[in-house]
Amino acid sequence: MDVPLWFALVVVGWLGVKLIRPPLWLVLVLLLGGYLLADSLLAPVIDTAVK
Repeated sequence: MDVPLWFALVVVGWLGVKLIRPPLWLVLVLLLGGYLLADSLLAPVIDTAVK
């Protein structure tokens, strides 16, 4: 069974918000921070660390 990565992330994120109930500002900060890090100079370092 092949599941697209974006779908798996949406499901895990939705379950995390429903079960853990973090504050909305924390969710927004994590999303914005991840987006900004992915487009920064640190992206190659993060990519090699994840692989």
